[in-house]
Amino acid sequence: MAFPVHSFLLIAATLFEATQNGVAVKIESETKAVDPAKSVFVDIEVASPRGTVVQMPDLRDRAVGFSLAEDFAEEPETVADGSLVQRAKWRLVPEPCAEVYKIRPFAVGGMVAGPVYFDPPPPREPVTGGMECDPKKDLPPLSWKLAGWCLLALLGVAALVAAVWFPLRYLARRIKEHRMSPIERAWAELDRLLRKGLPGRGRYKDFYVELTMVVRRYVQRKYGIRAPHLTTEEFLSQFRADGGGRRDELAKFLESADMVKFAGVEATPEMADAATGSARSYLKSDSAEEAAK
Repeated sequence: MAFPVHSFLLIAATLFEATQNGVAVKIESETKAVDPAKSVFVDIEVASPRGTVVQMPDLRDRAVGFSLAEDFAEEPETVADGSLVQRAKWRLVPEPCAEVYKIRPFAVGGMVAGPVYFDPPPPREPVTGGMECDPKKDLPPLSWKLAGWCLLALLGVAALVAAVWFPLRYLARRIKEHRMSPIERAWAELDRLLRKGLPGRGRYKDFYVELTMVVRRYVQRKYGIRAPHLTTEEFLSQFRADGGGRRDELAKFLESADMVKFAGVEATPEMADAATGSARSYLKSDSAEEAAK
């Protein structure tokens, strides 16, 4: 049976053509080779004798290697000899890297048509040589806002480090001092007090309070007297009179400091230096006397 001339699309390849019991089937496409980047358009034309109606095939479940199959049907056409010609155009969307591209066999007008195979895409050329470009990490543009965020991040890190470092440093110092002898610990506390420079800032009362506490804590650790919690009179009454002169020297130092701490006597830098000398003298003489026993 001759097919009428029809310019449905520019056909480049006839994929399948057969005639049986007066029914003719022709499948054509603009290309036989599959390009994964392009859809494949297929024409199906079915011609049947006068008085015979043939149902057009449905390729939706017959296309293999294609992710989509949809059709666009034309109105049937009756030619001069009375035969009926039906046409449909199918769009097939290829799947990348499919193993095969084909239309499985289908029944039309009592005959089996197909299968119809398409040529797979040609293999890609092997990649040789180095990279065409040197990828670099894109950095955000420099701005005051970005600089501010970076500064805040640095300050946050510094605050976190300080929050961990200073407590650990303080704890390590306290552990080290706890392991010292009473006289070694007293010298460390006195040195730390002098580095504060309280007299130079006019804080004489604070200086005398801390200076006497250095001596009182030394006595507490060495002789077991709860010196920091006693008044000067209570402390001196409990302090043993082993050294005689040592007790008098200590009493003179504490009573002189009480004049500044409680009696409102205005201290001077010279008085602060003299009080420091008295504390040093007592600590040296008491520790030397204890070592000589």
